[in-house]
Amino acid sequence: MTALRVERADVVVVGGGGAGLSAALAVAEAAAREDRRVPVVALVSKVYPMRSHTVAAEGGAAGVVGDDDSLEQHVADTLAGGAGLCEDDAVRFVVERAAGELYRLERWGLPWSRTDDGDVAVRRFGGMSRARTWFAADKTGFHLLHTLFQTSLRYSGVDGPVRRYDEHHVLDLVVDDAGGPDARVRGVVVHDQHRGEPLLIEAPAVVLATGGSARAWGTSTNAGICTGDGTAMALRAGVPLRDMEFLQFHPTGLPGSGILLTEAARGEGGVLLDADGRRYLADYGLGPETPVGAPVPRTMELGPRDRLSQAFWHADRDGRTIPTPDGGVVLLDLRHLGKERLAERLPLVTGLAKQFAGVDPATEPVPVRPTAHYTMGGIRTDARGATGVAGLFAAGECASTGLHGANRLGSNSLVETLVVGRAAGEAALAWSRAAGHPGADGGAAGAGAGVGPASADGEVVDRAAEIADRYLAMRGRGTEPPAAIRAELGRVLDADAGIYRDADGLRRALATVEDLRARYADVRVADTNPVLNTDWATTVELGATLLVAHATVAAALAREESRGAHQRLDFPDVDDVPRHSEVRLDAGGTIEVAHVPVGAEHDMRVGKRPITTPMSFSAERGAGS
Repeated sequence: MTALRVERADVVVVGGGGAGLSAALAVAEAAAREDRRVPVVALVSKVYPMRSHTVAAEGGAAGVVGDDDSLEQHVADTLAGGAGLCEDDAVRFVVERAAGELYRLERWGLPWSRTDDGDVAVRRFGGMSRARTWFAADKTGFHLLHTLFQTSLRYSGVDGPVRRYDEHHVLDLVVDDAGGPDARVRGVVVHDQHRGEPLLIEAPAVVLATGGSARAWGTSTNAGICTGDGTAMALRAGVPLRDMEFLQFHPTGLPGSGILLTEAARGEGGVLLDADGRRYLADYGLGPETPVGAPVPRTMELGPRDRLSQAFWHADRDGRTIPTPDGGVVLLDLRHLGKERLAERLPLVTGLAKQFAGVDPATEPVPVRPTAHYTMGGIRTDARGATGVAGLFAAGECASTGLHGANRLGSNSLVETLVVGRAAGEAALAWSRAAGHPGADGGAAGAGAGVGPASADGEVVDRAAEIADRYLAMRGRGTEPPAAIRAELGRVLDADAGIYRDADGLRRALATVEDLRARYADVRVADTNPVLNTDWATTVELGATLLVAHATVAAALAREESRGAHQRLDFPDVDDVPRHSEVRLDAGGTIEVAHVPVGAEHDMRVGKRPITTPMSFSAERGAGS
């Protein structure tokens, strides 16, 4: 059995993006406020934190300011966008704390764009009835991540509470009684990519903040690191994945690459044109047509993202798009905004269009088409990030708090990373202090945080070593090229799990994913080097992506209605009773899907189960078997 290095923390945070840094900072600030021993928070990221996908967020973050807006209106807009699947308490929890978190970032140095009077500027976003999206030009995620990271450096000294594990790949959770009523997290098994050795970080509390999984689709706005790692870990640990079938397609991605052109471009007044140069959205229920350059909330280009993506699908089939090798495109016209405004408000969009489409938005419209973008579903949590496994929390895009429902409104996700990330960090620390480290006094700080196997429960160390052995044994074996599996997965999801789906296509996708998972059992990892082995690391990621894709397709096949971002050609109507889907793995590894009425299962008490009978899924038997 592999020898493990063992370290200890009070809280492990997996992921160094907006949600992970917010959680880690919440623990660090608690240490600064309280006259108690300093807790240790282990911040583990498979990349350097400033490379986290949060950096790619462009448009902004929603928070109510000004006399013409209200918290109730923000709540109402979010509930309307979520098409009946939002959890009311989660929506109110985030909305009520959103502006406070944005002002906190301002105090930490985030350079929000300002009005001529010096106030924080806000812009319009799709589905929002008011202009309430705070922004920093169109590089909001970049500045947000910089601000959080530079603030975390205050706490990252030798004796500080934040201990960073950059470029460390978390392989799995260590959980007592996984899937059972006494499930409890005990830590994480990590691979130190620089030292080329496995590591157990033993802790009473873990926060998963690993981002979404839309990279599974062939054309996606997501970075290559968005592979569903934490989502797969939670599923294996017995936590259900909720509403995975709700995958948001962003209506304005660059063809081929899928690179995002932010919704802020339409909020500033950009319009969409068909192949004949006509604004086509009014023909697909998004009218009445508004004056060019004068966007109206919830209308035309400022309609919800799901509606705009669906309008594109219909326009494409009506022959109104421009054919390209990457599929039909429509045109995003920004010329009327003028070069000066584009430089002030949309410099990143301008640069991306020039570099990746060869088009200057000041003089030519930009070709765009929908692209896979955001995972509305995820690890089932309550509003503060707690899961059904004691000590395990989740925040950010990997979590399903109930904020987004069936369709996320743009600019709600960044505030969710801040609000729920902070709440999850605070709750994780409270849990850790209450639960303590079995067999140890004084917690991680008292033990020095860098101690040997004798400091941890021997059974936990053995279990962690077994997990590490299983992954390390992948090196130097197998015959199936991982790149071929990855490419086939992207192709089938693009083809059969897109903006519109039906049973035939989803069954094809399910059969393909099952076959790919079977082939993955013999996947080839040619590189046996223990240090910085990207061949092995990306193949480990592929295993997580396949599992999450399997859960997603099964959930899509099980939901026989059309709601929000999930549109079934064979079931076009909306069910009278809104229900969440929940995907679990049974003891034999079979995917099960259950449906639970909204609000009926938001209590995260350990061991609480869905109230409906789960269905097993396979490509041959399909839904309901």
